[in-house]
Amino acid sequence: MLNFWLVFQVLTILAACADTHAMDASVDTWGYFYTHLMSIWLNRFYIYSCAAFGIGIWICFQFIATKAKKQDEKSTEKLTPSKVTQDVLINGYTMPKTKEVYVAGVKVFYGSQTGTAKGFATILAEAILSLNLPAEIINMRDYDPDDCLAEEATSKNICVFLVATYTDGQPTENAAWFCKWLEEAVNDFRFGKTYLKGMRYAVFGLGNSVYVDHYNTVGKNIDKWLWMLSASRVMTRAEGDCNVAKSKHGSIEADFSAWKARFLARLQALCKGEKKPCSGKCKKGKCKSKGKKSKEGSDHEQRVSEQENTEVEDLFETTSEEELGAEEDGSRNSVIDVEDLGKIMGHMKKAKKECELEEEAGRTGPSQQSSGKNEESERREMITPGLRDALTKQGYKLIGSHSGVKLCRWTKSMLRGRGGCYKHTFYGIESHRCMETTPSLACANKCVFCWRHHTNPVGTEWRWKMDQPEMILREAIENHQSLIKQFKGVPGVRVDRFAEGMVVKHCALSLVGEPIMYPEINTFLKLLHRHNISSFLVTNAQFPVEIRNLEPVTQLYVSVDASTKESLKKIDRPLFKDFWQRFLDSLKALAEKQQRTVYRLTLVKAWNVDELKAYAELVSLGKPDFIEVKGVTYCGESSASNLTMANVPWHEEVVHFVRELADLIPDYDIACEHEHSNCLLIAHKKFKIDGEWCTWIDYDRFQELVQEYENSRGSKTFTAADYVAKTPHWAVFGSRERGFDPLDTRFQRKNKTKDISGC
Repeated sequence: MLNFWLVFQVLTILAACADTHAMDASVDTWGYFYTHLMSIWLNRFYIYSCAAFGIGIWICFQFIATKAKKQDEKSTEKLTPSKVTQDVLINGYTMPKTKEVYVAGVKVFYGSQTGTAKGFATILAEAILSLNLPAEIINMRDYDPDDCLAEEATSKNICVFLVATYTDGQPTENAAWFCKWLEEAVNDFRFGKTYLKGMRYAVFGLGNSVYVDHYNTVGKNIDKWLWMLSASRVMTRAEGDCNVAKSKHGSIEADFSAWKARFLARLQALCKGEKKPCSGKCKKGKCKSKGKKSKEGSDHEQRVSEQENTEVEDLFETTSEEELGAEEDGSRNSVIDVEDLGKIMGHMKKAKKECELEEEAGRTGPSQQSSGKNEESERREMITPGLRDALTKQGYKLIGSHSGVKLCRWTKSMLRGRGGCYKHTFYGIESHRCMETTPSLACANKCVFCWRHHTNPVGTEWRWKMDQPEMILREAIENHQSLIKQFKGVPGVRVDRFAEGMVVKHCALSLVGEPIMYPEINTFLKLLHRHNISSFLVTNAQFPVEIRNLEPVTQLYVSVDASTKESLKKIDRPLFKDFWQRFLDSLKALAEKQQRTVYRLTLVKAWNVDELKAYAELVSLGKPDFIEVKGVTYCGESSASNLTMANVPWHEEVVHFVRELADLIPDYDIACEHEHSNCLLIAHKKFKIDGEWCTWIDYDRFQELVQEYENSRGSKTFTAADYVAKTPHWAVFGSRERGFDPLDTRFQRKNKTKDISGC
């Protein structure tokens, strides 16, 4: 405004000069200019005031305009979703800016042998899809890490590994190549330590803590190898335990459910932009690397953590110790900073203390562990809901929390008059009156030929709640009778045998598991004998002390599935580290028994049929009364075993093996044969009385002898020779009937020229 005013004054002066020149050219021009300039100077205060006023108005106008513009921008942002961003100008065109994606999807890798990890992968994928995130289930066998794994570093995917640990800490068959490649990549300098930098992952391992040396080895290794290649954990590794006694949540399914809830909460936080990865130094599931989260994400995780409480905290464990070890393995020449020595020593002391506590807990005997009502009430049940469903589908009638009963197919066969099992041929058992049961579904082995396909739990000692033997026997008889009742009126069932079958006379404690593990096994045996029920107990030769302390049994079996340490480990896959010494001690304990004892040999073709001399040495060690040699029974395809029909020996092959074995043990000879079961019996020659075999049992006489033994509190003993009975001619080896009772009618299936299925 000052400029306008000066221009106006100049124009006025020029106009005045022109007028003056026109009226009187003689007027002095300089005087005129001087007069106006002096007027401006004298009125300068007013000029400055007008200028200041104009500038103030302009500043106010600019301030108001700027404020209004900001308010308009804020109102526009409120109307636009937070995920939509401002448009940008590209090459003169206005283009919408795409939103930033923090998690593109989740890839769920599974390494499974029995299908558990695969099932978990399906459950997890469905949960991820419910969060509107893409999920892909990947069989590790079908994934080529050499071509694809590096792409995960830039794909913005989360890789989840659900991996099981198989025999001897090895990966499952479908995960073997992936693990082998990953291990080699860690040790190959060509890949470099930052090969997988940018990849985000989580690991959930499936294992069984009974295998102390190999518990969740595969999960630990994959977690370590990925970390060594600079991949980032989104959360610490978690471990599911098949051992219900030590599982944090009671079963591996519950362990997985707890981890899944934690993982989904973490995944939602990552989707909202949490950038800081898990450092791997989290304690008890409390991640120290949460970064900046929105208030909603923090509240959500807090709610999840409150629901899971201490259970989830116990489930997750730190991996910092493993990372220190990994660093040492990956770079042995690296120098350790003095400041880190304190941390390393702290980890070592903590690990040592934990090992000492575990060893002390392992030394605590079963009797000490079961003392006290509070401790007993804290123990978990052996049969989990998932296990109960699986065994029920297989036809088991479950009793209490750790027992079961099932109807043998030979019981059904003899009810119809179609012949009994090999025990009927060898020992005179009436198969339709035999109850097959067990007071312990748990076992200390995972044999390759297990006909239960490893659906039962495993363990090396009793860690579960215990039911009373009276209840187990009562419900076992009731359930067995209810199963027999189902055959009433069935075509072909003989009326007389149906009536006899309702009265249990024999009990085969060989259904599944390890009956001798049951702490009250002696009481259970006494109850059987008081009910006039004979007892046939089978053990896997891993509990020598329990064998020595065992009360008299009608007939005690020991499974001798192999004759060398290597083959026994391969076939039985025992849980004990000192399994071979336990095996030998069990055979020595068997030699001390006065009642009938039996070696039970299961021949697996191409596995243990060439160990004749070693078998002969084991016979001299345990001095059994009888040796049952039976071809393995093929029970169908199982993911837990690689046996096929090629491993089942023909009956002629079993006969050949038995002949050669009998030649190596001069005090024994072949006594009986049951061709239908692909089984033969070698008996000690003391049971050949006056030229005739006496392998059958006088069951009434046994009940008298065992009653006298109990009444005398063990002072009046008896031996196997005191309750023998003559073997009928049709059961003797070499007879025309080949072990089939002529009182029954043999049933041949159509299109079956030879039956090698066994029993």
